[in-house]
Amino acid sequence: MLDAMSMDQLRTFIAAADEGSFSAAGRKLRRAQSVVSQTLANLEQQIGLSLFDRSGRYPQLTDAGRALLADARLAAASMDGFKAKARTLAEGLEAELAVAVDVMYPIAALTEAVRSFHQQFPRTPLRLYVEALGAVVEPVLDGRCRIGVIGSFPDLPAECGVEYLLTVPAVVVVAPTHALAALPQPISRVTAAEYVQLVLTDRSQLTAGRDFGVMSPQVWRLADLGAKHAFLRAGLGWGSMPCHMVADDLARGALVAIELEASPVRGAAFSMHAIYRKDAPPGPAGRWFVAQLKGKDQG
Repeated sequence: MLDAMSMDQLRTFIAAADEGSFSAAGRKLRRAQSVVSQTLANLEQQIGLSLFDRSGRYPQLTDAGRALLADARLAAASMDGFKAKARTLAEGLEAELAVAVDVMYPIAALTEAVRSFHQQFPRTPLRLYVEALGAVVEPVLDGRCRIGVIGSFPDLPAECGVEYLLTVPAVVVVAPTHALAALPQPISRVTAAEYVQLVLTDRSQLTAGRDFGVMSPQVWRLADLGAKHAFLRAGLGWGSMPCHMVADDLARGALVAIELEASPVRGAAFSMHAIYRKDAPPGPAGRWFVAQLKGKDQG
């Protein structure tokens, strides 16, 4: 009887557990409640266990149901991965590869990866979008991009496969003429909050109403990292920057590194990850490109 179990039954079990009722599971699966109930009843008969206690207004997972739910999720995820990989293999080489890359990713490493990609796949067009925060994740989730490279956005989407690429060190900087540059280190959060903080932002819905590493009530939000860099050098505020972008400024004295007391400000490093939808993983060209993006952590 156990061999007769189907993925459809497991997905129905998962939906009923997640939605809290058979009717809600039916709406999610676009099926009648009676079909959901019968599917679950058949599954329970096949395994010889009750998965739900139906004595109350809403069905509740039994001890057996709770014990089996995690395995059901693993089985469903494994099948999704199998189907996605099979579809990718059947597709062959991508006709085009679209990639959204976090603005914090080192441009020299990105340029070299793109150069190598063009040599390896000269007939595969590459569409590259350099974005920040949630604007890197959104086009992956909605299917506009096959791959995303994220670092400034701290959330790794559950529906995406994730691969670590490298770590990019960051530093909090100000212009040498800025008041914070003359203060003893480390600078307290209260003191730093008295001055304008320059913060990178974007227009995606994923970051709407959210702030990352904001310490000061005086915040200027900039959608362009180049503009933030210029504003920092002009002494208009303080903020965190990837080390590779300000190394020359620090060497020439155009910017000064400052140390803040333990705080939520991202000043230590950005961990770069490649992400892609689990149901649409990259094909041969995409896999090759991700491999080129992996490298030694930036010093």
